[in-house]
Amino acid sequence: MNAGARRRLRLVCRDGASGAAFASMASSGQLPLWAVGLFFGGLALALLDRRVLAARAALTTSLLLISAVGLAFLVISGAFDAVVAAGAFAGLVAVQRMLSQLSPAADGQVHLTSLLMIAGGAALSGDIWFAGWLVLFAGLGCFSLGLGVLEQAAPEGADLPLRPLVRQLSLGALMAMAGAAVFFVAFPRMSWNLASRRGGGSLFGAVSGIADSVRLDGPGTIKRNPRVVARVQLDPDPGTGTLDAYWVAHTFNTFDGQQWVGDTVTAGSPAMQIHLGRYQRPLVHQQIELLPAYGARSLVGLDSPVLLANATLHGPSGSARVSLEEVPGQEVRFTEPGASYTYHAYTPSPQVARRTPEPEDAAPYLTLPESLDPRVTALAQQVAGDASDPAEVARRLQQYLRTNYQYTLDLSQAEDPLADFLFARRAGHCEHFATAMVVMLRALGHPARVAGGFYGGERVGPQYVLRAADAHAWAQVLVPGRGFVSVDATPEEGRGGQPAALFAFLTEQLERLEELWRRSVVDYSMLDQVELARALVSPPRSEGAESPAWIPDFKALAAAAVVALGVSVALRRRRRAASGTPRPSRAAAEASRFLDAIERRVRAAKVRYRDGEQLEELAARLSAGRHPFGAVLHRATRRYLEARFGGRPLETAERAALLAALDRAVP
Repeated sequence: MNAGARRRLRLVCRDGASGAAFASMASSGQLPLWAVGLFFGGLALALLDRRVLAARAALTTSLLLISAVGLAFLVISGAFDAVVAAGAFAGLVAVQRMLSQLSPAADGQVHLTSLLMIAGGAALSGDIWFAGWLVLFAGLGCFSLGLGVLEQAAPEGADLPLRPLVRQLSLGALMAMAGAAVFFVAFPRMSWNLASRRGGGSLFGAVSGIADSVRLDGPGTIKRNPRVVARVQLDPDPGTGTLDAYWVAHTFNTFDGQQWVGDTVTAGSPAMQIHLGRYQRPLVHQQIELLPAYGARSLVGLDSPVLLANATLHGPSGSARVSLEEVPGQEVRFTEPGASYTYHAYTPSPQVARRTPEPEDAAPYLTLPESLDPRVTALAQQVAGDASDPAEVARRLQQYLRTNYQYTLDLSQAEDPLADFLFARRAGHCEHFATAMVVMLRALGHPARVAGGFYGGERVGPQYVLRAADAHAWAQVLVPGRGFVSVDATPEEGRGGQPAALFAFLTEQLERLEELWRRSVVDYSMLDQVELARALVSPPRSEGAESPAWIPDFKALAAAAVVALGVSVALRRRRRAASGTPRPSRAAAEASRFLDAIERRVRAAKVRYRDGEQLEELAARLSAGRHPFGAVLHRATRRYLEARFGGRPLETAERAALLAALDRAVP
């Protein structure tokens, strides 16, 4: 690889590392679009080796100062977050230096701003996308710095072999990253969560099915979206892979024949805790995190929550406590919009008989649309038969709908979607089943409503995740003495998500990787370091039980490792001594002595250097001029470069043969 190709590779790695650092911030979704556009436009020019600002250093420096003042004013006025502003400005500085005249100072400034941007990315998100950009930044940055050191050490215009060069630099980059990982694990630290924002916007937008209304003519495509919208940690932990649970977010009481809507009037003033009824222990404690993909202000909790509290809003400006407000009988929601939220919810344990507050006026839960098809009431009477208890009526309607109707997401428009579902298509999604259930209950005089939220929950690590595809609607019937009781008429195969198999598999693997990243890096703290040290020194044992015989003692393992390392070093030295190959630590010194020997023979041959000419250039000139000393000098010089910089040590016998050939060629 000649000097020009090495320089080009170094610049590509340098600019690529800077691009990865900026992308770590941009992936949080918090940088302004103008900053993203300017940076990646400049990066494209830099990768094409178009240094368009090389002759405009003074002008671009002035523009940078103006932009710095403007960003500072926006931060002081509260229109811009300080971390976002600093990251955007670092990106502008990096672009200006990448497109300016090449120099060691410009290289250092690009690397420095890249470090600032990767730190900004850690503060703005620190999620799994940041992890990927961090690895790419570290690899490209180390490779670029290694090439820079090599350029300074190699003679001007030296032509070095590509494969050994790439191998050695790649090994150096891997060793540097491994050292950084060891430092991260061993150096005392606090959890990353103390500094990370955790609440950047979603790059792909919100996908939650939680809305202020439920339309029957919707396509139901959300059931195919596997994106995670919430993470939940349960106490006590059920320990199962999936949950058979309903997560209620909103209820609806008014149906006009096309859609369901609920009330919007809140009760009382906002509070930090919302009590939804009397309860008795034990309770299921839920620590819930609503992710940016959720995109709604409605709180979610296991069916029939009795307490919602300790809400925190996460947004571009950081995290802050947020109060809650209740729409009676409908929902509890956050008073302020945010990118994501965390809060606690409490629900009676399944072993406790659940009772929800009964409405003072049940009339709103009995209203029917004026255009209701009379066949709906007749069908309800036929299915209910002589049953009068609302719970029994609901059971019979549920069984009838599950048995005689099919679940589908392939729907067509209809003037009366409920009648079309019951008497024509006889197939629909969860909102059709829930609507049919509630309307028929009301037609028989039993108060009922539609509930919207999620069904299920899949275990990922120590938590359960709710996906957009888990969005679900079901019925709730008012049972005297018990309050509203959930009844689901949707066939079992239609309750959970139905994403494409490949897409769901890839998403699941990404989520498992993200959970590993969060647990091992983002949440890694001094407590984890103490536990790791204890596990290494004294592996945990069950009380009253001995370690299995196949698990050796830690001290024995350490001693065996030291012995194995010593044997390996001894054998390696013995092989090198037998082959005459110098140790890697002596390779540079051996090559330098070989160069001195070549120079002595050049002086003996009375060959003169031109002004500024190096040994490699002299050898190339003599070889091109067919000088009797030129061919062998060119061969010896190239072998020196390979031994000194290419990672190919010069063996003793080969060195003696080359020097003897030089001696014979001396006139």
